Amino acid sequence: MSESEIKLTEYSHGAGCGCKISPKVLSTILASQLPVFEDPNILVGNQTRDDAAVYKLNDETGIISTTDFFMPIVDDPFTFGRIAATNAISDIYAMGGTPMMAIAILGWPVNKLSPEVAQQVVDGGRQACADAGIMLAGGHSIDSPEPIFGLAVSGQIPLSELKQNNTAKPGDKLYITKPLGIGILTTAQKQKKIAAEDTNIAADAMCQLNILGPIIAKISGVNAMTDVTGFGLAGHLIEMCQGASLNASIQVSEIPLLPKAEQYLEMGCIPGGTHRNFDSYSEHLPKLSDKQKAIICDPQTSGGLLISVSAEAESELIELLGKHGVPSDCIGSLNDSNQPTLVELL
Repeated sequence: MSESEIKLTEYSHGAGCGCKISPKVLSTILASQLPVFEDPNILVGNQTRDDAAVYKLNDETGIISTTDFFMPIVDDPFTFGRIAATNAISDIYAMGGTPMMAIAILGWPVNKLSPEVAQQVVDGGRQACADAGIMLAGGHSIDSPEPIFGLAVSGQIPLSELKQNNTAKPGDKLYITKPLGIGILTTAQKQKKIAAEDTNIAADAMCQLNILGPIIAKISGVNAMTDVTGFGLAGHLIEMCQGASLNASIQVSEIPLLPKAEQYLEMGCIPGGTHRNFDSYSEHLPKLSDKQKAIICDPQTSGGLLISVSAEAESELIELLGKHGVPSDCIGSLNDSNQPTLVELL
């Protein structure tokens, strides 16, 4: 088979952030029985499942550290590498930080796919790093049964601008900077149902860097921020609610969707990750229609930023989002409540 005929998605059992272990299973894995070593300089660890760890370097600056990797979500090797790298870098932006450098993580089935194909994947990663203004400075590779690619990324953050996923406040408004539907469209591709003219819709969205993160973080009324990836809007919003002991009201009609997402949803293009997400978070959700479930639990790969902003700073955020051509409609709000249902749909 020539390199031009390679379809990477045929070499993996899952795709992109849809490969993530379900939140329910992950809770078991992370439940250590060992004494926890505490470092007072670790400002953000894994207690709230935030996007990255943050280390206090001095009174003004923090170092952000993260890693993310997955199996192919598109067939083209270069595009796969670019998406995987963009997704990993996003964790830095989601904390309000600026990336500094990246290290590659590569798993490659050397008896099935040529090293030349792997080189294209790594080049895609280099391109995303260059777009973010950082160097792909090294990495590590192993022989693995399926292709895997991603990055470990380091960044920096002025501590006064650090944004976390557990610091939202009652009355905050919710915004998301990329449309949902990536899981739906990539599943349509995997099921060979996607029309030729629609093949780049999801890829174009996934290659878009969340470079607005550090700019948004300068708005003092932005109280919390996270990126929406494999756990879907529902999962990442519930983590935001749990961290701040709040409930969310979501206006479903205002949630932005990728073009053709609803069309492919009607054709049955629902990724397995949607069902895993719903199973993990259903106790905190109201009764959902099949369509609502498919949208808010759809696993995103390299998704947008979910922003919690005070009503006083909302107009400043709307102006910024509109200026950069990203979705600027409010999708909901956060409120005080002790109800077991953390998310209600309007």
